[in-house]
Amino acid sequence: NQPMRMAYFEKENVLHLMVADGPEAKCVELSPDVTVEMDAQGQILGFEILNARRFLRDSRMDSIQGRMLHLLDMASV
Repeated sequence: NQPMRMAYFEKENVLHLMVADGPEAKCVELSPDVTVEMDAQGQILGFEILNARRFLRDSRMDSIQGRMLHLLDMASV
């Protein structure tokens, strides 16, 4: 089991997360800015995130909003 590796390409604003080594056989779009790279057996090799700064900002905001809603629900009980 390999540790995850990460590469950020600032000029292109692309984040690449690599979870395994091997030749890429196919790439599947999970959402408009996120693709998963797989080998011939369908094992995940990595993820590519386009517009990474916006994606990470939006992900953090979703997480914060979820926590706030949970805290508000807990306070109203």
